[in-house]
Amino acid sequence: MIELLSVPSLLTVQDAGRTGYRKLGVPVSGFMDDFSARIANYLVGNPGDFPLLEFLLTGPKLRFNASAVFAVVGDVEVKLDGTPIEPWMSHWAKRGGDILEVGTLRSGLYGYIAFAGGIKCERLLGGSCSAYPRAGLGRPLKTSDRLSVGHVILTGKEGRFLPRKLRPDYSSNKVEVRVVLGPPDLDHFTQDGIETFLSSTYTVTPESDRMGYRLEGPVIEHSEKGPDIVTGPLIPGSVQVPGSGRPIVMMKDAQTTGGYAKIATVITADLPVLAQSRPGGTEVSFRRVTPQEAREILKRREKTLKQYGSSWMGN
Repeated sequence: MIELLSVPSLLTVQDAGRTGYRKLGVPVSGFMDDFSARIANYLVGNPGDFPLLEFLLTGPKLRFNASAVFAVVGDVEVKLDGTPIEPWMSHWAKRGGDILEVGTLRSGLYGYIAFAGGIKCERLLGGSCSAYPRAGLGRPLKTSDRLSVGHVILTGKEGRFLPRKLRPDYSSNKVEVRVVLGPPDLDHFTQDGIETFLSSTYTVTPESDRMGYRLEGPVIEHSEKGPDIVTGPLIPGSVQVPGSGRPIVMMKDAQTTGGYAKIATVITADLPVLAQSRPGGTEVSFRRVTPQEAREILKRREKTLKQYGSSWMGN
C-alpha cells in the first residue's frame, strides 16, 4: 500500500490510453510523454503500458507501507527517507514507512513514477486506467489517497538505470517538431499561410492543458474557404487553426472531432517533445516531413524502446 502524503500539483494515474472508443467521442488519453513513461515502466520490470503516476511539474510525497520497487523519471531531485537518489533508476523501498519525496522538474513539464507490478486501479472502457476527469473517468489524486500495486517478485528489479546520454533532454528553450502537412483541409490555407506555419516560431500559452496546446505567434493566413469546416476527425497531434490564425495542437485528452481546418499533424514520435514544452518559455518550430519519413522515425523509436524493454524485463 502506498499513501500520498502531499500532492502539490496535478497527479493522475495514466497508462497507454484507451482505444476503440473514439467513435463514441471518448478521447485516447494516456501518457503525455509516452517515451518517458514507458522507460519508467521498463525500469521496474513492467510492460510499457502498465498504469503509473504522472505528475505535472512538481512531484508528490508518499509513504511505502509495503516493500516495493519504483523508479522516478524526469529531470528532478528525488529523495528516499531524506537521502538523495537517482532518477531514471529503479530503487527498493522497504516496508514500514519509507518516504519518497519528488521535487520540481528542472526541465520538462511531466514526470513519472512507476512501481513494479503497476498500480491497481479501476479499468474503464477498454480496460484502461487513464484518468480523464472531464468525462468522469477517474480523477486527479489528492493527499491521503492510498494506492495498491500489483503483486510481483521484486528481487532483481532494483538498480536498473538509463544512462544519462540516452535520457531525453527537455532543457532547451527551442524545440523543433516534425509534422505531416494536411490533408484534408490544406486548401483552407494560402501558400503564404503554410509558409508562415513552417518558418515561424511559436510559444505554448498558459491556457494549454492535456486537451490541447494553444500556441502564440505569427498569424497563419486562411484561404477564401476560411477557418471553418464541416466537423471532422481529430487525433492527438492534429494542428487546428481557428479564425485567430494561431495554431492549436491536439494532445492526449483531445476531443475526437472539431470544426476548424487542420493544417498539419505532429508526428507521433515528436508528441512527447511538444508535451514537455513549458508554457511561455519554449520556442516551438515546425518542420515538414513525408508520411513515409514519419513512419520510419516512429519505427526507429519503437525499436529502441523495445530493446530497452526486452533487456530489462528479461532480467
